[in-house]
Amino acid sequence: MPTQVIVGHGATASATAALLVGSGDRVRMVSRSGAGPEHPDIERIALDALDTAALAAVAEGAETLFNMAMPAYHTWPQTIPPLFGSILSVAERSGANYVMLGNLYGYGPVDGPITERSPLAAAGPKGQVRARMWREAEEAHRAGRVRVTEVRAGQFVGPAAISLFSLLAQPKIRAGQLALLPQELDLPHPYTAVGDAAAAAVALARDERAWGRPWHAPSITATVRELAGRFAVAVGAPEPRLAVMSDRELTLLGLTDPFYNELFETYHMSHEVFTVDDSAIRETFGLKASDPDEVFAQVVRAG
Repeated sequence: MPTQVIVGHGATASATAALLVGSGDRVRMVSRSGAGPEHPDIERIALDALDTAALAAVAEGAETLFNMAMPAYHTWPQTIPPLFGSILSVAERSGANYVMLGNLYGYGPVDGPITERSPLAAAGPKGQVRARMWREAEEAHRAGRVRVTEVRAGQFVGPAAISLFSLLAQPKIRAGQLALLPQELDLPHPYTAVGDAAAAAVALARDERAWGRPWHAPSITATVRELAGRFAVAVGAPEPRLAVMSDRELTLLGLTDPFYNELFETYHMSHEVFTVDDSAIRETFGLKASDPDEVFAQVVRAG
């Protein structure tokens, strides 16, 4: 029975663990809280992944190390480099394959659909740190110290997803209330179903073609208004009432919650056309994006 190690316990990490044990693997889930799905083949371990020696002991004999850790959003420039550095070091030390869960921040503003060949030209600190973490892992791969790949996902939707849509839109739509969103309502945007990101991570971990490069997760291209309407149908809510937050409102919210200040860095992703080409993962591995109606049906079933 192969052993896999997942650092993180969020929605995608939990979905990945479920897929792995469903196919006969044993999983060790590592997080500071020791949280994760309950299953006889999932060992939940309370551990700070910054403790490289302790994480190395957990990863001993593992086939793949999945990095699905997600520090607090506004702390990325400070917290991600030492955390990801520790995890990469453990992958090198243990000989495990290394799968990273990434996002689209590293590209910065781009004209036209983003491909995996688009330059990592982000100007903001969060985008720059995500780009730097990939470059360091890629360098280790090229040097022969580890085999690495990265799944780059868009804004998450689905059961237990943490995203602007799930946090700010879904509760208001359910309640029939006005949803204020820091995003234009009628521009296409890439969304990734939690289950699709997990399926991509598992597929990449098990295929020799995956290593040494990033892959875009299967992408649902939709506007906020379209997704909101489909979510309303799924939960039996009235037609959604939506409005765009002004910059002033974002600034005022940022006085008490640093999260909102961080959204100005990704303004190009939320207030301009921002789309992703996911053809590489579709054509190479046969993966495709889930239908949003089924994704929201899963949300309803999950409560």
